[in-house]
This record gives sequence, structure tokens and C-alpha cells, in this order.
Amino acid sequence: MSLGPLMLDVPGLDLEPEDREVLRHPLVGGVILFSRNYDGPEQLARLVASIKGLREPCLLVSVDHEGGRVQRFRQSFTQLPPSARFGRIFERDAHRAKKLAQMCGWLLAIELRAVGIDLSFAPVLDVDRGSTVIGDRALHNDPEVVAILARSVMRGMKGAGMAAVGKHFPGHGTVTADSHVAVPVDNRSLESLESNDLVPFERMIHFGLPALMAAHVVYPKVDSKPAGFSRIWLESVLRGRLGFQGAVFSDDVSMAGAAVVGNLLDRTRVALDAGCDMVLVCNAREDVGQVLDGLGRHDNPVSRARLVRMHGRNPISREALMQSERYQEAVRVISSLEPEPELDLGNDNAA
Repeated sequence: MSLGPLMLDVPGLDLEPEDREVLRHPLVGGVILFSRNYDGPEQLARLVASIKGLREPCLLVSVDHEGGRVQRFRQSFTQLPPSARFGRIFERDAHRAKKLAQMCGWLLAIELRAVGIDLSFAPVLDVDRGSTVIGDRALHNDPEVVAILARSVMRGMKGAGMAAVGKHFPGHGTVTADSHVAVPVDNRSLESLESNDLVPFERMIHFGLPALMAAHVVYPKVDSKPAGFSRIWLESVLRGRLGFQGAVFSDDVSMAGAAVVGNLLDRTRVALDAGCDMVLVCNAREDVGQVLDGLGRHDNPVSRARLVRMHGRNPISREALMQSERYQEAVRVISSLEPEPELDLGNDNAA
């Protein structure tokens, strides 16, 4: 059985019979985990193993684990700093900032790989332009600096066996509305975006970015649909003008920012037709059945090939990781960058 185009969530700490049935559906290809799925590293590793044991090839297992306000697993994981911390260090010492960003990318990924998780939806490639939704999740307010630091994060993640997933294409850093609860609108032209928010994406594609996540933001001067549902954005701009060959994930289609497209089935179908390889359907278990029943056969060999490449590599046990001098040093260095507590942001909402 090949990987399907849907990524779903599960409600608890263990798989129930209903979960197993749903996740074995041929349209399912992945699972995204949330804080409600976590009660410690050992429990998490068992949950991930049970998900991966359901079928072959095994389902992708993902999480939003950026650091700062968006970190699903906290107890027994390193508390990672917000991305903006590296941007502030860059202004004083660019070399040190790049080194620290790479170390943080490795640490982020290696702790997740040690419990079997394939993907974190990181790094954030949005440019900080005053959006409270993005804010310190952004690396910097200069798109070139964002690209430089994001490349370092990606290198660190790759070294730990995890593919980076840049977000939120083509840029969420200007709009003030939160797509979890509203429909954000960015009235800039494509030309304006090309010289600003699109720069980190263009640079990262050139650097070999394996995957990205599209934004639930409407750019009416480009298309009336949010970017993740737009063939103009995903096919003409992303695949065509920018030459992106990696995997495209939608943001969670149950979010309010996707409501302009229709019901959950409509949103899923439009996102796939627009060019998404995998669509996230989260926190809507009561409606997932209509998607699984109504979507019909979906067979895209190119998408399948892209998704299979997203599986994690270089497996490592948590026990071996804890004993690693490299790991201990990374924890010491990165933890020293985070002296003050961070507020959580929508810990059971998608990216």
C-alpha cells in the first residue's frame, strides 16, 4: 500500500481500534501529533511505533516543533528558543548565529528522531513584518538574513536525519489575522512579494529545501483563493517560476482560514487539485469520514515519490542520544540561550 495524500491526527496517548481503522485507509499517508498525544518520551516512542507498525510503507509521523511558542513536547525535551533569538544574535555576530542555528536545528531534529518522528514543520521562513501571529517565530525582518539562518537550521536538521519543511509559503509575516480563526488577506502584488517575503523561499529552494507548507492567506492581487488552494501559487509560481521540486504540505484545512473554499471535502479536493502533495486534516475527527468516503481514488505517482523521501533517516535510540557528548553539549549551549519562559501558542492547533 502506498502513502495516501491525507495527514490526520489521533485523539489520545495510545491508538484506539477506531484510530487503527482510520489510519489504515488507503487515502491516509501520515499522522500529525499534538501536545495531547504526549505524556513522556517512552510513551511517545510507543505511540509512534504503533502508528508506523500499521502498514508498509509506514505512515509519516510529524509534529509542529519549532521552539519558543510552538513546541508540542516540553517535559523531558530541550526547551528550544524562539527563532528570533538567532536573528538578534546575527546582528552582533553573524558567524555565531549561523553556528547556533545549525546546532538548534540538529537538536530539534535529533530529539524527535530518537522517538521515531519523521518530520517537524520547521523552519519558519516568514519575514517578521509585524504580524503578532508570526512575531518571534520569524528568524528576522530581513529576508536575506531569514534565508541565511534557515539554511543553517536545515543543515542541522539534515544532519540528524530529518527533512526540513519551510513555512508558510509565500509568506505570513505581514498579515495580522490568525488563520486558525480568520481569513488573513495580504493586498500586496506579486512583484512586491517577490522582492520581500518570497526571497527566503527562493533562496531555500536553491539550497535544496525538501518540502514546504503553504499558507492559508489570500493574496487577492494574485488569486482569490488562499495560497494553499491556488494553482497560480503552487503550480505557476512555486513549481514554475521558482522551480521547486519538493513536497508541498497544506496547512490544516479545518482552520478558519480555509473556510472560504467550502466544506472539509471541498477544501481537501481543491488543495490536492491545486498542487498539494499532502493535506492536513486535524481536530475534525467527526468530519474525516466524509473526506475518506467522498474524495475517491487519488493516485499521483509523483506525489508518492516526494512523500516517501520525507521519511526520517539515521535512527537513534533515546538511550544512545542521552549518552552522546555532542547532544549534551548542544543541550547546554541552546538551553543557555533561553533564560526566560515562553508562552505557548495554540498548542493543539496545526502550523
